[in-house]
Amino acid sequence: MAKICQVSGKKANKAKHVRHRHSAWKFRAPHKNRWQNANLQTVTISTPTGKVRLTVATSVLKSAEFARVICGLKPIPKEWLQKPGYQL
Repeated sequence: MAKICQVSGKKANKAKHVRHRHSAWKFRAPHKNRWQNANLQTVTISTPTGKVRLTVATSVLKSAEFARVICGLKPIPKEWLQKPGYQL
């Protein structure tokens, strides 16, 4: 399963892990590569045709547009129903 939000397309971000050395100035702190993954949650939305399970970032869960879809004021866009993938 891809670690991508189905609604916003958020995915992992490349970053550096910096460990601060406090021993002396002549030693540099090591910088290691790491991934910052998106905070994804699985949400089940009930629709008139049935239930739909989405993988959504928590920042999207708080948005007003997503709240309108959950309440039923707006239909679920077709782009949200497609499984995300890494276009390699």
